[in-house]
Order: sequence, then structure tokens, then C-alpha cells
Amino acid sequence: MDSFAPIPALAGGVLIGLASALLWLGNGRIAGISGIFGQLLPPARTVIWRLVFLVALVLGTFAASWLLPGLGVGGPGGQPAQLAAPPPGWKIPAPLWIAVSGLLIGFGTKIGNGCTSGHGVCGIARLSKRSFVAVGVFFSVAILTVAITGIV
Repeated sequence: MDSFAPIPALAGGVLIGLASALLWLGNGRIAGISGIFGQLLPPARTVIWRLVFLVALVLGTFAASWLLPGLGVGGPGGQPAQLAAPPPGWKIPAPLWIAVSGLLIGFGTKIGNGCTSGHGVCGIARLSKRSFVAVGVFFSVAILTVAITGIV
């Protein structure tokens, strides 16, 4: 990490927490993206709120990037964001690297019964023991991955 910007991090955290709380209080649902997205195919009985939530998530991102250019994207001086490259010397094309990573993440969220947003934001807020364990595993594997690949 080249620089630390606490204000955008704080604002993002507050907005994520607020969105999660509003979904929980207004709809009785946990804002775990894998669960919300995963129930679209095959369609669950409650498709409309899931589509509205996901569309608002994407549109909110576009609106934030348009209204506040450079906020949290890219490096110093507003460099454009780049795809994560495979570790040097692994000889794996970047699209394949990203596809395999995505499949592993999807498989992991299915096995773990949720993703980082569901367990890390909502599960820990509800003091779920399963979420504390899941987040501990997420962080441990992330630290191990960075140590092995050297990607920071």
C-alpha cells in the first residue's frame, strides 16, 4: 500500500454498515453478496429485492466514481486501477488467473455458507460464532496467500 487515506476508508465503512443495517431492519435479510447473488439462479421466491440491491450496488459504485473521481481507485496521483497479475514466474495468463481465483472464491463461499461481506460485516455484528471462525479463516488464508505469492 502506497498511502493511507482514513477519511475515504471511514466513509466507505460507514456506508457499508448503514446499507447492511438498512437491509436487515427493512427486509430482515443479511447483506451477504454471495447469498444475495446465489439465490438468483435458480430464482428464489424473493428475486425482486435481490435484483434491486445488486443493481443499486453497481449504480452506487458508478455514481461514486463519477461524483468523486479518484476516490479509492488507483494509486498515488490517480493512476488507473489494474487487474491483479499472476505472481512473477508462474507463466499463467492473467484472465485464467482471475477466472480460477473467481471459481475458488465461489466454491469457498458455498462451502463456508457465506462470503466476507456476510460473515465479516453482518455475522460479526450479530456475534455469530460461525462468522468469527469464518473471518479468522479468511484472514489466515489471505495472509498465507500474500506470503506465498509475494503480491501486496
